[in-house]
Amino acid sequence: MPTTAYIGLGSNLGDKEANIKKALELLGEVPAVKVIKVASLYKTAPLYVTKQDWFLNTVAEIETSLNAHELLSLLKETEKKLERTPTVRWGPRTIDLDLLLYGSDKIKSADLCVPHPRMTERAFVMVPLAEIAPQLCVPGRGRAGELARLLSTDQRVEKIC
Repeated sequence: MPTTAYIGLGSNLGDKEANIKKALELLGEVPAVKVIKVASLYKTAPLYVTKQDWFLNTVAEIETSLNAHELLSLLKETEKKLERTPTVRWGPRTIDLDLLLYGSDKIKSADLCVPHPRMTERAFVMVPLAEIAPQLCVPGRGRAGELARLLSTDQRVEKIC
């Protein structure tokens, strides 16, 4: 039986919108992955490393027969296909794909932490997540819609399409 997962997508280099659309297209081509819903695109200011271009961000709901580690590997492969190259942590990137939630699983390993450990600190994640799943409960944190409302008072997130 497939598992519902949520993926965060972001880009701040090159054609940001095209980068996100191409990542979704590549994920959708994988037989074990079905893209169910995609939130609007949001223009967001960078966090942590602030001297860089603004980001476009969204969140996608998928169904997958891959396990969480296989899905993470697929996300990393997709980033490579879209020419993401390592830079400084939280620095500029052509594409960033984060596994936010994998069903109701809680996973903590050397290479994967689910739910994503910083997702509930980031309006650029929670606002698009709340758009497509406002009643979704983030384990131990609360409902996506309420978390998004609280974060969007402090962090600027602008819906563009």
